[in-house]
Amino acid sequence: MAVPKRKTSRMRRGNRRAHDALKPMNIQEDAHTGEYVLRHHVDLKTGMYRGRQVIEQARDDDEF
Repeated sequence: MAVPKRKTSRMRRGNRRAHDALKPMNIQEDAHTGEYVLRHHVDLKTGMYRGRQVIEQARDDDEF
């Protein structure tokens, strides 16, 4: 059975865990709709990206 030869120091353990912290999400309020959206992503409800219409808006009557 594999057993560690030496105890892992606090510094080495902390360095390993340095990237485990949760980072805040990059969200902002949309100027047109007022909803919070992820930056650098297309708003799927409106189809807008950086003030331009990039995808067609889905209509409710076309779903069925």
